Amino acid sequence: MKLKKIMEYLNCNCRVLCEDINLDIDIKFAIASDLMSDILATAKPGELLLTGLAHNSVIRTCEITGINAVIFVRNKQPSDDTIKLAQNCKIPVLLTDSTMFEACGILFSKGLKGIHIERAD
Repeated sequence: MKLKKIMEYLNCNCRVLCEDINLDIDIKFAIASDLMSDILATAKPGELLLTGLAHNSVIRTCEITGINAVIFVRNKQPSDDTIKLAQNCKIPVLLTDSTMFEACGILFSKGLKGIHIERAD
């Protein structure tokens, strides 16, 4: 699913915070969390991260894991430094008024899937 289409699905209340970013990026899966340790343990390249944590550590986590884009939920406004870091890393940062639950539900209903994590029993 293209990032541009994801913006449409979030009813145009999703705004791009970085300049000169490719919105034709293909997003294969989504992951949602405010715990970067969970993201580091489970994320895969090509994913979209939905989070309410608006901090530089989010961008660094995306850089390490290969996450393609970030949507900050609940209208969380990252600092100018965080936006600048995202631009330098070429990671699109978007902002939505939707809650994490709402945004995930909308994207799931449109066919975007999460990753499957094998449980160690």
